[in-house]
Amino acid sequence: MSTANPLPLWQPDPERIAQAQVTRFQSWAAEHHGAPSDGGYTALHRWSVDELDTFWQAATEWFGVRFSTPYARVLADRSMPGAHWFPGATLNYAEHALRATATRADEPALLYVDETHEPSPVTWAELRRQVGSLAAELRTLGVRPGDRVSGYLPNIPQAVVALLATAAVGAVWTSCAPDFGARSVLDRFQQVEPVVLFTVDGYRYGGKEHDRRDTVAELRRELPTLRAVVHIPLLGTDAPEGALEWSSLTSADVEPVFEEVPFEHPLWVLYSSGTTGLPKAIVQSQGGILVEHLKQLGLHCDLGPEDRFFWYTSTGWMMWNFLVSGLLTGTTIVLYDGSPGYPDTAAQWRIAERTGATLYGTSAAYVMACRKAGVHPARDFDLSKVECVATTGSPLPPDGFRWLHDEFAESGADLWIASVSGGTDVCSCFAGAVPTLPVYIGELQAPGLGTDLQSWDPNGEPLVDEVGELVVTNPMPSMPIYFWNDPDGTRYHDSYFDTYPGVWRHGDWITVTSRGSVVIHGRSDSTLNRQGVRMGSADIYEAVERLPEIKESLVIGIEQPDGGYWMPLFVHLAPGAVLDDALLGRIKQTIREQLSPRHVPDEVIEVPGVPHTLTGKRIEVPVKRLLQGTPLEKAVNPGSIDNLGLLTFYEELARKRA
Repeated sequence: MSTANPLPLWQPDPERIAQAQVTRFQSWAAEHHGAPSDGGYTALHRWSVDELDTFWQAATEWFGVRFSTPYARVLADRSMPGAHWFPGATLNYAEHALRATATRADEPALLYVDETHEPSPVTWAELRRQVGSLAAELRTLGVRPGDRVSGYLPNIPQAVVALLATAAVGAVWTSCAPDFGARSVLDRFQQVEPVVLFTVDGYRYGGKEHDRRDTVAELRRELPTLRAVVHIPLLGTDAPEGALEWSSLTSADVEPVFEEVPFEHPLWVLYSSGTTGLPKAIVQSQGGILVEHLKQLGLHCDLGPEDRFFWYTSTGWMMWNFLVSGLLTGTTIVLYDGSPGYPDTAAQWRIAERTGATLYGTSAAYVMACRKAGVHPARDFDLSKVECVATTGSPLPPDGFRWLHDEFAESGADLWIASVSGGTDVCSCFAGAVPTLPVYIGELQAPGLGTDLQSWDPNGEPLVDEVGELVVTNPMPSMPIYFWNDPDGTRYHDSYFDTYPGVWRHGDWITVTSRGSVVIHGRSDSTLNRQGVRMGSADIYEAVERLPEIKESLVIGIEQPDGGYWMPLFVHLAPGAVLDDALLGRIKQTIREQLSPRHVPDEVIEVPGVPHTLTGKRIEVPVKRLLQGTPLEKAVNPGSIDNLGLLTFYEELARKRA
């Protein structure tokens, strides 16, 4: 692995390295906290995990975190689960998110874009005013610290205002996107029993209006803890009976009052995809998210007041929460509400152009779709302000790295490509962007500061240049403080700590290379293990989906009762393609030559489509369970799937095979 890419695809120039915030932080931390002044990022990272308390103290000082009461120590308990951060400290996330108002009142905090692709700004002063007004109204409604406030909202400015007002009050935010059906939303919100629901009447996607008033009515009926429902008329309809109007709650000119809460006070609840049961309700803290996101966005993404930060996301995905935290660094954030490919595949590039995005984040799948569709982003759009294109959601294949690099290089641009990987579980990245390190094709640049990321074998021994389990051996501030309705912590413990006691096992296969970079191979619970040779599904997808006839694929490995192993590859073909002997031969040859003869599938089966979670991840484990004979209702949580009808194909196949 370490010699596969002898030359980097991209190398930051000396000026970029010198100006990067992480370089300035290292010099300052060397002077004030004993960090190494030489050795660049590698030495800084080693120090950050060896001297964890000192690193996090330094980070809070560097970013000027305002503790309204001081902390007794940084880390009172290092055990996982159960690490106890900054005991005694109080602060408020929303106060930090609105700090830039003091110096940039009339500049845009938010740029909102819908499917017309015309940006609408919301200034820092206006954002702060609306948050102040709404926070006061929430208190009038009786919302108190610890109460849950929910949003059934698209990626619109009102969602940001509602989150920040909730945090200002010390209440706990939680959201779902309005393309989630009622059952999916209730599976999430009923767990946390919200007292307020912010909702739209509908949303626009793919050039069409989608009325959600019936769904909203069902949510109101099925959430008995609601004291108030707030109506946002995105499609212009009147508020339903008994609902409050958004405009009346946000019209006052009131300074926000920030509830100073303990560092580990809950900030929001995120949800796992819930493909095989009720989604896990993951609770993260005000202080933990504040310091983790300042580190991630300020030092790793190198964001500051001059930047514009656009990530294609929805309110049902942790990347939305991560995007909102761009405000912590004084950055203007871009909110796009609409289809990623409307009116054409190049839509996201057009938005990056029109908003002057400096950091543009998207999915690996979108990058590959653009490559297949013959989009030429840097030729067809003025992307001269884009310094970094970041991807997550799944590993960016090597072809994606090459395509992005070549497309921008043709226009003379020096593009930093940051493939990042983390999880909803920590609402952050374990590995990815470092502005001062080279980029190698197919690799994430390095583990994050303060994150002791390792690859382990089944015995808990670290591996280098070999595939192993992604583990984190020290606590991160944004790790869950608990799961909701998990009083003894059993579900939390079993999710991450049952394999290696006291060590976070994330469930991904990774390689840590001898140069310190990281390769993600896909989920370890759906790993393909042929004759003892393990391979991640992502490696198969990357190879197979280069073929123009393959729109998308899904590979499953199933242990048979007789000790055998059945490995089918399901292919969703591009329009007009036919799965004939010639294509079958090319699929098998591609896998044999590019990956491993052992991982040539036993069968290649054409399917009407590949099912995903609502956040766009292919669902391998539920399909595996269906093929092993598990009934549909037990194999998968129906509310977590984008197209439930597709699963009947796999269920029928299992029946035929049985």
